[in-house]
Amino acid sequence: MNYKKLLVALAIAVLVALYFALGLGRYLSLDYLKQSQSAFASLYASHPAAVVAAYFAAYVAVTALSFPGAAILTLAGGAVFGLGWGTLIVSFASSLGATLAFLAARFVLRDSIEGRFGQRLAEINRGVEKDGAFYLFTLRLIPVVPFFVINLVMGLTKMKALTFYWVSQLGMLAGTAVYVNAGTQLAGIDSLKGVLSPGLLGSFVLLGLFPLIARKGVEAVQKRKVYAKWAAVKPKRFDRNLVVIGGGAGGLVSAYIAAVVKARVTLVEAHKMGGDCLNYGCVPSKALIKSAKLAHQMRHGSHYGLADTPPAFSFKAVMQRIHQVIAEIEPHDSVERYTGLGVDVLQGYARIINPWTVEVALNDGGRQVLTTRSIVIAAGARPFVPPLPGLDDVGYVTSDTLWDTFAQLDEIPRRLVVLGGGPIGCELAQSFARLGAGVTQVEMAPRIMIREDEEVSELARKALEADGVQVLTGHKALRCERAGDAKVLVVEQGGAEKRIEFDELLCAVGRVARLTGYGLEELGIPTARTVETNEYLQTQYPNIYAAGDVAGPFQFTHTASHQAWYAAVNALFGEFKKFKADYSVIPWATFIDPEVARVGLNEQEAREKGVAFEVTRYGIDDLDRAIADSEAQGFVKVLTAPGKDKILGVTIVGTHAGDLLAEYVLAMKHGLGLNKILGTIHTYPTLSEANKYAAGEWKRAHQPQQLLEWVRRFHDWKRG
Repeated sequence: MNYKKLLVALAIAVLVALYFALGLGRYLSLDYLKQSQSAFASLYASHPAAVVAAYFAAYVAVTALSFPGAAILTLAGGAVFGLGWGTLIVSFASSLGATLAFLAARFVLRDSIEGRFGQRLAEINRGVEKDGAFYLFTLRLIPVVPFFVINLVMGLTKMKALTFYWVSQLGMLAGTAVYVNAGTQLAGIDSLKGVLSPGLLGSFVLLGLFPLIARKGVEAVQKRKVYAKWAAVKPKRFDRNLVVIGGGAGGLVSAYIAAVVKARVTLVEAHKMGGDCLNYGCVPSKALIKSAKLAHQMRHGSHYGLADTPPAFSFKAVMQRIHQVIAEIEPHDSVERYTGLGVDVLQGYARIINPWTVEVALNDGGRQVLTTRSIVIAAGARPFVPPLPGLDDVGYVTSDTLWDTFAQLDEIPRRLVVLGGGPIGCELAQSFARLGAGVTQVEMAPRIMIREDEEVSELARKALEADGVQVLTGHKALRCERAGDAKVLVVEQGGAEKRIEFDELLCAVGRVARLTGYGLEELGIPTARTVETNEYLQTQYPNIYAAGDVAGPFQFTHTASHQAWYAAVNALFGEFKKFKADYSVIPWATFIDPEVARVGLNEQEAREKGVAFEVTRYGIDDLDRAIADSEAQGFVKVLTAPGKDKILGVTIVGTHAGDLLAEYVLAMKHGLGLNKILGTIHTYPTLSEANKYAAGEWKRAHQPQQLLEWVRRFHDWKRG
């Protein structure tokens, strides 16, 4: 805080101290006002301008400094000046005083609050920018939140002072008039409770309904404007309650929910049911990881008291097993299953013709047009292929195409280059290295798994390198070339070029939402990196929703399923009640060995967002079960609010970290702290004890030392 802010803060503190030290509050009591009413009236009759000026200044000072007594002063305005002049004077004085309090809070406190709670305040500011005036108006109409609290809190936001002033002036006018009018009947008021009669409270409730009604009116106007160009084609009757585009996790869950509540729903999928997760992502990659881990354990049998045995296997058989795993899970997401659940499944390409009509070009050559009350877009994402010169000439695979391409190979690629150091790139690089490929991983960023804490990235790098992966961070891919029969990737680091020969190149640099080909452009639905939605997952058209990778902000199967519930329920029942999608507790895991799992904040995010935290750490190398399994590596790291057991975030590195994380996800979702985890019985010997021991580390660091000293003295005394 600079000296100017310090001086202002000191001045306010001195004035507040004088107010209480001199007992000035006695002049702002109802008894004093009633006793002095005649004297004030006489003084006003003889010196009207001076009394108005003094009253106005006193009112501004009381409200600007947030002293108690504004209600009494308002009654005094009615008692002395009458309803008309009293309302006018109080209205301007209260608005000016509130604005001064608003500006004082902004000048003295906002920078320090932003420094500590920058991210949270940024979120509030986005809401204020969008609807701040409306919510301030509502608060002014219904004084549920104390007058001075509104002034101070709004000062911490980026609301314009002029906006704050005029909204306050307008919003407080009705309430001011009610209180001033009560002041004109001062003789009949025995306490402030007398002002808040049932009739008056009812008036405030009715006043409070005005902004809600106004909001509904604004929404209706906006809705009418959005649909204006389509009004002539809106059907009077609909074939479906819901049409879902995409048969991945988001689409499947949306369709399932609609069927469960007996809505008539059609699910449209052009390719494979189950989407990316079943066919190209989660399922095949985890099957590969399992085979690769077993090969690794065989190669390191001495860790378990056995002989080190180089694994003998057929790469083609490994890939066949992966496809067999997919085939065994396919029935869970099949057309037959969902048809049996009551979902009308169409295999073909959907295109949104207008907000209520979807045309489906069926895979068998037919065509079907459906009208529907609502639409859920769950089109998913695809691998991003960088615009690298020469890439098409040398050929490449992605996380989508490698499963079919590599299934045709008799041998594992001898030299594999993996572009990308994110979760997908790391998982696949380690797995193919464990199966015997010579893997080079190229990442432009200074470290792999850049979203994790530095120590986690370093541990991941060491794990990959221990399995034979050559990890090149800080290397930018420039181009691909052919040198005779050889394929070459040219990279650059620090101005120097390096040539890397390879047999296969895997692009794993991220995924992008599928935004074209199904009508968004024709409808003018805004898109950036994803389909733009509001907090209810509605697009520009309130009856068209988006869920999953195509909507963001996360590209996880479990968040797609999570969003699908909100999209389906809001689409089917939103006219009665809409639900905001909840992203407060989102877990994720990277299935390298050791696994990395996280929920909530890690250290680098907490620092970036200005969130204060404490760190508690438990090393899994101390855990009995991990030692018995020869898996004694990694840690549990918990971020908590300073001095409290409230969990802000957890990072677990170690075997089965993704499974161990579930306990913390549950705790954070339901507001349970580390004390609750510590007090829960965990089976011995299991890996889950790591969570209990981490909670124990927090408890040990927060022991009441002074109390324990007295307890020690008590025990000394008991021994005599």
